[in-house]
Amino acid sequence: MCDTFVALPSVTRDGSMIFGKNSDREVSEVQLLEHHPECRHDPDEMVECTYISIPQVEETQAILISRPFWMWGAEIGANEQGVVIGNEAVWTKMPFQKEGGLTGMDLLRLALERRSTARGALDTITELLEKYGQGGNGGYRNKAFYYHNSFLIADPNEAWVLETAGHLWVAKKVEDYYAISNGLTIGSDFDLMHEDLIYHAMEQGWVKKKADFHFANCYSDKFYTTFSACKARRGRAHELLRQKSYSLTDAFDHLRDHGHNDYRPDTHFLMDQVCAHAGASPARQAAQTTASLVAHLTPGQRTYWATATASPCTSIFKPVWFGENPLPTSFIGEQVDLFDDDIFWWHHEELHRHILQDFQHRHELVRKEFDTLEQRWRKEAAVVNDKGQATLTAEAFDLEREIADALIAMLETETVQLKPRFPYRHFWNKQNKLVGLK
Repeated sequence: MCDTFVALPSVTRDGSMIFGKNSDREVSEVQLLEHHPECRHDPDEMVECTYISIPQVEETQAILISRPFWMWGAEIGANEQGVVIGNEAVWTKMPFQKEGGLTGMDLLRLALERRSTARGALDTITELLEKYGQGGNGGYRNKAFYYHNSFLIADPNEAWVLETAGHLWVAKKVEDYYAISNGLTIGSDFDLMHEDLIYHAMEQGWVKKKADFHFANCYSDKFYTTFSACKARRGRAHELLRQKSYSLTDAFDHLRDHGHNDYRPDTHFLMDQVCAHAGASPARQAAQTTASLVAHLTPGQRTYWATATASPCTSIFKPVWFGENPLPTSFIGEQVDLFDDDIFWWHHEELHRHILQDFQHRHELVRKEFDTLEQRWRKEAAVVNDKGQATLTAEAFDLEREIADALIAMLETETVQLKPRFPYRHFWNKQNKLVGLK
């Protein structure tokens, strides 16, 4: 489950392209923020994707990606040309390819590595989809999690939404703004499509006349789409995007949104919040925001703001730029599937789970500290020169870790003011034991 959005220069305060995504996956499914430099490859080289290998291209571009630690592909990412992509799980009437094929995350990473524009990335995804299909289990501990994918793709000049059903697909150029969640959104108004898309729907009896074709109505699996609560989350995203003069700070608030100020993560059944918190209900057990990224693309600067943590409402967006060694080294460990305080993602997770014990009170305490620090990074990122960018990034990650240590120590002595409900506490106690987090 995820939420992705884009705001075009026509609606942003500074005329920039602003793109963001919350990647929602299983609890404790670590995502690694990684930079891979540009590279030339041998003619006979193969790419080892998550489940299959495919021929490599002659040259791949530098990329910045957020990747679930156990797979090759990425949930969110950008390349050195300013192309950014986020994908979403969607459920359709088309059968799943359970063995082989490229995952949606593989398709995302391959497009970033190989193309320099949003439209080019779209073409790469559809070409690979036709040749190899999409498939394989998309779950971490859940070994029967199959779905198709939609994509939001942007560069500094334009954005596209691409939605798939098996090997079939449809695409639409974005005007002003767009959000996608875990359901098909394109109807009869689109710009590109697979040549068999409408014919197949008519052959299956999903529509009688070509003039009546509506992609989402014809191809959506209504049960899983409804159960994902994607309509509520997408509606909220569009409500936020409709604000006049959308800004970078609005994007951060967007990905942290709970819908109201008195939100409690132990009180709802469906995953109907943009900032997703896992819970005991079946609909939320695999619905934790585990990584967030915002791209701020202007003619003179391309800045990427990453949490590199779960739960953006309990973390800080930190600036990252392309360049030599742009990231700190605290993202990789020997046992990523178990708690390791040396890994940045896990270090924050200890703080996150302290906050969950008394969310309303502790969340407010933490945000007071983190908001001040985030405002500092926004100001400094706006004026830093190219030579100082990597230093500023490292400082941002180091200082967040330092303040998180102080907050953890403080919360360990705090009295719980409003204890969460028992099923919620039981769920998180179980998750903590699975990874050795006390």
